[in-house]
Amino acid sequence: MITAQFLITALVVVIAPGTGVIYTLALGLGQGRRAAIWAALGCTIGIAPHLAAATLGLAALLHSSAILFSIVKWAGVAYLLYLAWGMAKQNGPLSIEPRDDAVSGPKIAMRGALINILNPKLSIFFLALLPPFLSGNPATATAEMGVMGLIFMGLTFVVFIGYGTAAAFARRAILGSERAMRWLSRSFAAVFAALGAKLALERA
Repeated sequence: MITAQFLITALVVVIAPGTGVIYTLALGLGQGRRAAIWAALGCTIGIAPHLAAATLGLAALLHSSAILFSIVKWAGVAYLLYLAWGMAKQNGPLSIEPRDDAVSGPKIAMRGALINILNPKLSIFFLALLPPFLSGNPATATAEMGVMGLIFMGLTFVVFIGYGTAAAFARRAILGSERAMRWLSRSFAAVFAALGAKLALERA
């Protein structure tokens, strides 16, 4: 049974700014609402492997294996630094400026999915978040975790679209100022670099 406490907790977690939110905001500012929706979709899809891992107990293996955790972690660090480079580079693949060669929707979604897939802490997060809200019946535990995970994914998609839409509305005013565009591009690049550094310091 889904409780109000779970819904409130999940919503608070989803609303809290993280890597996926930053990515969605950047795409909303750089390419508009359509790109932001693709980004939200990708980030949501990227949750699915971690949800499956938590449900099947694989997150415990990831947590206990330092080598496996490190492989996923450093792949995530490298990817976040790549995104930072894409933001900072003029005319780069993720730079915030008017473009005639906008990145395709599926590619935006793929990048968003990789942001979450390459974050090993997400599996452990689900393993910690979901069990306290289970009914206590072992026979239905897997189904309950699956339902809660799908609700979490749905909330993620809706909230991220909200973030992206807000960014898209601000896009016209911001794109009218070259100085604002440069400042935002560098700011997003710095945020992704900082998130990469933070992930590099994480331990299993």
